[in-house]
Amino acid sequence: MIIALNNKCNFTLEEFIKYQQELNTINDKNTIILCPTSIYLTNFTKGKIKLGAQNVSSNIMGAHTGEVSASQLKSIDVDYCIVGHSERRKEQNETNAEIKEKIMRLLEENITPILCIGETKEEREQNKVNQIINEELKILKDIPNKDNIIIAYEPIWSIGTGLIPTNKEIIEVMNIIKSIYPQNKVLYGGSANEKNIDQLKTIKQIDGYLIGGMSLHPEKLKVFLEKLKN
Repeated sequence: MIIALNNKCNFTLEEFIKYQQELNTINDKNTIILCPTSIYLTNFTKGKIKLGAQNVSSNIMGAHTGEVSASQLKSIDVDYCIVGHSERRKEQNETNAEIKEKIMRLLEENITPILCIGETKEEREQNKVNQIINEELKILKDIPNKDNIIIAYEPIWSIGTGLIPTNKEIIEVMNIIKSIYPQNKVLYGGSANEKNIDQLKTIKQIDGYLIGGMSLHPEKLKVFLEKLKN
């Protein structure tokens, strides 16, 4: 399975170094991807854990102040990159068109995109889940090598709230995604933690997890991974 850890905007440098030392004590057969704050990418210690970024520019290198290009990420051995996270869609007004460009830049550099998709609470209540998922997946339609893209289903109303959909609701969305892109790995994200993994791991359609809040706590992650084995 794939376990992607999204640290978001957390840790001072001293805290990150200590955190990574604890993380490196984990011995697990799953593919673990660490996505730290961008300024700590070069502080990553190579080992069993893979390196991912939280964002990338939709542009190639050039006059784009504050941006980080896919080729720059590649030059520091980044293997994965999150795109389309709901926080960036909301706070930075990222559009599906921009997210598509980011995916294309990453694939040009052989970096695996982790595309986040998901509905808001209002959209779920209005029975628009299928519509939203299909709309956000449309951007992959004419992208070459799309089988290499990891898709992460993150119901927006679940992120950071401690609430998760029922297994039935998750399976419904997973089946939609897999019916369109059967070759792609599909992760679940949104308050996945050591307390609910026993429920989540019964869903056979899940190929892994994108973890936010719990990623900051190696001791909880160890429990999560141990429960995932059993």
